[in-house]
Amino acid sequence: MRFASIGSGSEGNGTLIAAGSQGTLLVDCGFSARAALGRMADLQVAAEDLAAILVTHEHSDHVRGVARLANRCRIPVYTTWGTWAAKLSGVLDQTLLQLINPHEAFEVAGLTVQPVPVPHDAREPCQFVFQSRQGSRLGLLTDVGSVTPHMLASYEQCDALMLECNHDLEMLAAGPYPPALKRRVAGPLGHLNNRQSAQMLAQLDQARLQHLVVTHISQQNNHPELAVAALLEQAHCQEHKIRVASQDSGLEWTPLHRTDMIS
Repeated sequence: MRFASIGSGSEGNGTLIAAGSQGTLLVDCGFSARAALGRMADLQVAAEDLAAILVTHEHSDHVRGVARLANRCRIPVYTTWGTWAAKLSGVLDQTLLQLINPHEAFEVAGLTVQPVPVPHDAREPCQFVFQSRQGSRLGLLTDVGSVTPHMLASYEQCDALMLECNHDLEMLAAGPYPPALKRRVAGPLGHLNNRQSAQMLAQLDQARLQHLVVTHISQQNNHPELAVAALLEQAHCQEHKIRVASQDSGLEWTPLHRTDMIS
């Protein structure tokens, strides 16, 4: 398995995942179809390489280009009923729709995908854990306001984790957002701050963790250095494992292999 990001942040998100020869998955497309294709081309991925688009929720920085890209290139779209009803109904060709149950795993492009319901201010949001046939596990977790026991259980024993560190609490409090938006971002249905992400990571078994990718960093209310510092200090993650997916350049392809004997 390998993974990459075409961009991560409030202006657009997209993650590429591939395992073997059955095509590449695109998780979310928060860019225009044209911009997404350009960013994918930088990673040597063309539209015809996409086996499916998976959508986490309906907010525009995750769904902006989904319908146009899928309709134009005839790509199946996997998402919950709530997300479809909130944003994709009437714009996505319904023959491309693959409804998923957020509590049931499914198979696509040689991967087992386990949806994970999460607390976020969307209709039926879920994040995902991907497992290859060789057993390697990639967790994708962004757009989450608080950590639940089910999330902790779902993200155990990942070989790689793409983890939201959206904001620094002090920067958010002193920043330019109006009070209502500050409450929304920091609330239980908003986004994880650096401290919350570090505390969650500290509760996970990191024995298998090869890569920790910091994602969805707010350009107004956070700095990558603050996020990394929190993960080092509170979660005791090893610094060489931490990388940052940026809004402008995303993250290059990263290979993932099982390096232990855990089943």
